Amino acid sequence: MNREEVRRNVVRSTLSGYVRLVVRMGLGLVTFRLLYQGLTEEQFGFWSLLWAIFGYGILLDFGFGYAAQKRVAEFTVREDWDQLSRVLSTIFFFYAGIALVAVLVGIAFSNPLVALFKVSAESRETFRQVLVVFLIGIGLAFPLGIFPEILQGQQRIMTANNLQVVSTVANFVCVGLVVWFKLGFLLLVILSLLCMLIPYVWAAVLAFQRMPGVRLRPGLFSRRAMFDTGRFSLFAYANTLSNVLRNKTDQPVIGSVLGVAAVAPFQAGSKVGEMFGHLTRQIADVLSPTAAHLHARGDRDALRDMLVNGMRFSVLAATPLYIVTAVYMEGVVRLLTGLRNPDPEMLWTGQLLLFWYYSLVLTHWVFKRMFMMAGQEKRMMWQGVTEAAVNLTLSIVLTLVLHSIIGVALGSVIPTFLFGWTLIWGWAAHEAGLGRWALFRRVVLPAWVGCLPMIAVAAAFRLQPWWASGSTSWRVLGEGAFVGAIGLAGIWFLAFSAADRARFTAKLGRRFGAPRKGDPA
Repeated sequence: MNREEVRRNVVRSTLSGYVRLVVRMGLGLVTFRLLYQGLTEEQFGFWSLLWAIFGYGILLDFGFGYAAQKRVAEFTVREDWDQLSRVLSTIFFFYAGIALVAVLVGIAFSNPLVALFKVSAESRETFRQVLVVFLIGIGLAFPLGIFPEILQGQQRIMTANNLQVVSTVANFVCVGLVVWFKLGFLLLVILSLLCMLIPYVWAAVLAFQRMPGVRLRPGLFSRRAMFDTGRFSLFAYANTLSNVLRNKTDQPVIGSVLGVAAVAPFQAGSKVGEMFGHLTRQIADVLSPTAAHLHARGDRDALRDMLVNGMRFSVLAATPLYIVTAVYMEGVVRLLTGLRNPDPEMLWTGQLLLFWYYSLVLTHWVFKRMFMMAGQEKRMMWQGVTEAAVNLTLSIVLTLVLHSIIGVALGSVIPTFLFGWTLIWGWAAHEAGLGRWALFRRVVLPAWVGCLPMIAVAAAFRLQPWWASGSTSWRVLGEGAFVGAIGLAGIWFLAFSAADRARFTAKLGRRFGAPRKGDPA
């Protein structure tokens, strides 16, 4: 692909990512309610536990998912199908071996595992069967999960996103049918697994269409390919572990220091930041395989342009959302929890973790995701591990000192802010060929200039004497929508250049069929 094709692909992929996210979040909320009402308390708890265990399966990835993306992007550019066959066969059958061992161990210990979960005697055998079926399904899914990664390495992120949308919709329909017709817990698990497996198989078919010379065979398993790919995947895996350590240890710290009851208010506050993070990470996710493609081509100029523009548009998208969420934090927490008067500690936690995620947008996500794929994986690993260790240590110390959930939130914010602006920002500026201040003027300053009108309008709403701003859910939604619209208008007229506006207008015109100059009316 040339530069213009790469740019268009990034835009389409980002938009499809937002569609996937909206569908997943919307149907996810409805599915949650269906399951909560349609299953017994014991069934719902076991269902949640099964999928929580599946979530930790990322720790068995060993970084080879990133490696598959990177190698596909590199070898596709060179059309080195023989080497790519060895690499993908090595990864696929390595995953298959891990899955086989895990499934056999899980089945062998299925009775003790069900007993460990304190399942009632009358449900124990049924739940054991469910556990066995679930383990087999996940065992099949684990090696097949490489194919969506291959699609991303082929710059077909939109295709991978569309398959996820199909999977989400199919799962929603199956859950609805099982709950409505009371078809049983075991069938629910089987159908949910099929809704995950079938899109993976479909992804495999689509992936091989673009790799005509690639074959997956056990005989192509290569120790040398394992070693060569493993050097990168080791760094990627260490980075993944550092992210898990940084993002997933808050609740254990709170539970061990303050007691499990303190986890609930922390979760209520942190959920706001989590949702913000999901909504603002799409551009960074898209740019990761794109960076591998440009790095493989040796196109440093395109890589620098993609870095600066990726950071810029990530900040432009995140800043209005950050401001409106921070201004109406109390109302957002009320909407999420149903609490009439959220605790101040909960609100401060929400504000701190919202700022934490916004800091990740500014300094971490785009640069780290791109340059993990562009030859900087070793340095990324050491930075990520060090930051995660400081995060965990500081969270424990501040929670003990403050004896508050705010200590954990501060333990996340402080190292991310310091590492981001003292180390990563300078590193990003160097790779972009700019000074620190020049990069700030290109990436961050335009977004805040564009948001000045929305800040003024939000302040006017909050300070006016005629009604209690944000006091009800409808006021939060109405005022927030109006403030957000002002923010988007400010970004359009103040943050975008005339050339940006002309380019976007032309793209929208082509998208919706407006005639271009010179075309017949």
